[in-house]
Parts: sequence; C-alpha cells; structure tokens
Amino acid sequence: MVYPREALNRLRWKGGESLDDATIWYIHRGASGDYLKISGSSIRNLESYFLETDDSSIPYHRILRIDHGDKTLFLKDETASDLK
Repeated sequence: MVYPREALNRLRWKGGESLDDATIWYIHRGASGDYLKISGSSIRNLESYFLETDDSSIPYHRILRIDHGDKTLFLKDETASDLK
C-alpha cells in the first residue's frame, strides 16, 4: 500500500514529475460534502505527520485521494473514487 506522504514525496523528488501537477482531496469538516481539494502547488512542506500549505496544516490521515494528471496515486477507499 502506498501512503499519502510517500506518494507526495515521490512526486516532489522523482525526475520528470512535479508535485505542482497533483490534486489532493482531504476531509475538511464543515465544507460542502465534508471534503476540499487543493493543488499540489499550494503545498509548502511535507512534514512527518502532515503537509503544510500557506493557510493550514493537513494531517496525512485526512487525505482521501491524490491524483497526478489522469492517474490516481493514492485512494483511501472506494468511496473516494467518486470525488470531483
């Protein structure tokens, strides 16, 4: 199983790929549908237990899905495959 931090680090460090091109869906209580999505370009740092953006810190356990282009790199469960 690939974990969110692992997938994001691969994009950050693997040649020919870019974290900027990723889309990350995560649980955000109170948002429409209880989730939000961000672009990988908004990620400032990948810490041990969370990722940092300019506005917040998002724990990895709240990440539901990570896409890069037309490829899904991480899917927490099948319900996350319907996110748009």
